[in-house]
Amino acid sequence: MRTDARSRDLVIVGASVRAVAESARRAGWRVHAADLFGDLDLAAVADTVVVARGGAGRYPGSLVAACRRFPPAPVCYTGALENHPDVIAALARERPLLGAGPEAVRTARDVTILATAVPAAGLLFPETRCHARGVPRDGSYLVKPTAGAGGRGIDRWTVAAARRPRAGRAIWQRRVAGTAWSTSHAVAPHGAELLGASRQLLGRPWCGARGFAWCGAIGVAVAEIPRPLRRQFDRVGTLLVGLGLTGMVGVDVIVDDRGRVWVVEVNPRPTASMELVERATGRSIAAAHLTACGVDAPSSAGSARPRNDMPGTKAVLFASAATAIDPGLPVRLESLAAAWREADDGWPAVADIPRPGQVIARGGPLLTLFAPRGAGRDVTALLRRRAAAIAAVLSPPAGAAARRVRPPSGAP
Repeated sequence: MRTDARSRDLVIVGASVRAVAESARRAGWRVHAADLFGDLDLAAVADTVVVARGGAGRYPGSLVAACRRFPPAPVCYTGALENHPDVIAALARERPLLGAGPEAVRTARDVTILATAVPAAGLLFPETRCHARGVPRDGSYLVKPTAGAGGRGIDRWTVAAARRPRAGRAIWQRRVAGTAWSTSHAVAPHGAELLGASRQLLGRPWCGARGFAWCGAIGVAVAEIPRPLRRQFDRVGTLLVGLGLTGMVGVDVIVDDRGRVWVVEVNPRPTASMELVERATGRSIAAAHLTACGVDAPSSAGSARPRNDMPGTKAVLFASAATAIDPGLPVRLESLAAAWREADDGWPAVADIPRPGQVIARGGPLLTLFAPRGAGRDVTALLRRRAAAIAAVLSPPAGAAARRVRPPSGAP
């Protein structure tokens, strides 16, 4: 049953919520947000922002306490709360939950269930084990934290990796050679719609990322996806409906050299790469999420400005060393980004702008950068040039003070 949004208030929580908050604001919602960072551009679109780090309990449990400071309103969540279904359940006890419930999340994240459900949907799932006994230590398997996000903590399983201490539970998954993709689906009880896809950027040194860490995406429009691949991506949507999920859902897949799709991970919430879909098509990802959950956008909904149906590129830049955010950084970034805005059809080229007074810890996210896709094979050329320009303005004036540390975090 569809519900009209009589109240324009919406609560959004997660590790980083800026992208969904901006989308919801464009769709006419009055946003109240809680995340780890409270970035400047989040504060610009949200009526209320709470930095849910420390204070009443540790993250992510602190999000529940943070929500009590907001007016009565539905709540939706972003990454990486799929690793904390108990927190999702706690949120749902206090507010209407718009998104996958805790039991559906547990199902979607259970590799023993996926090992059966994925082949039943006509797709492939890598051999996955829940213990290291008998797993070859030759790099043919990956070891992954069960509560990971953004590719952090993933390693090739070798003799050396087996000797390293490892915190928390893990799985061992056979490595599949191919191209890493992410698919974006609006999932409702009656079916799923593929809204877009992206090729993932992993461990790029120019982003300050290493290993398998997610650091960006190259948008791909639905019309650009080859038909055999599109049919398999549609089967992914059927899989998500069968898992009982609701709302925007992202799925990490590998496309091998034979064009076959291997499902690697299900992220049962809006993901970081989805804003490339909104920038290309003008379709609000937040509105698509809420509509799939049975809630219409407020009548005052605005519309995003599309960029000629051509998806762009996105990168998250990480700190290679502790980086102080001086008071002049937002001004320097705006001066640089203003020259890029026209080429980007008015969309901001820089996002997730940290608050002055922070120190970004080594390996922590500095900011997010966007650029149109380049021509030919080198589709990230402009993105890399912009990343180099950003690096030049990140150097603060001598003697700039810093007080607070922004921890490493993030989820695609």
